[in-house]
Amino acid sequence: MFNPSQADVRRFFCGVYNKLRAQQPMEAIETLAGQWITEHPEFHAELADVDTAVAKLSQPDAARENPFLHLSMHLSISEQCSIDQPPGIRQAVELLTARRGDLHTAHHEVMECLGRMLWESQRAGRPPDGQDYIDEVRRRATRD
Repeated sequence: MFNPSQADVRRFFCGVYNKLRAQQPMEAIETLAGQWITEHPEFHAELADVDTAVAKLSQPDAARENPFLHLSMHLSISEQCSIDQPPGIRQAVELLTARRGDLHTAHHEVMECLGRMLWESQRAGRPPDGQDYIDEVRRRATRD
């Protein structure tokens, strides 16, 4: 199983951003990451300098969203939907996307559900509850 370090994740996203800017060919996962990077111009300055991005690992900024975590969550949700794992997540995200009228907006709501599921799992010392996760995404898809 692939288990990248935080530095690896930062290098990956910075590399994709640089490939985007240089209009270089990309692998499929890089193309997907590039689509999410394009949706987040507020992260571009941080993605432009890999050395600074890696150096800042030891300097977390609680006042600012972590762009690497945010982009990683977009990729995770995209992958979950592509393989429908946990079963039912694809349909739940599609319903939420239809309700919100935008995949990007829907992803941000799904991120909240995913983050909550992971936090509760860690707090309780048990495996993540995929059904609760999907149920929460579905609840969001059926309310305003």
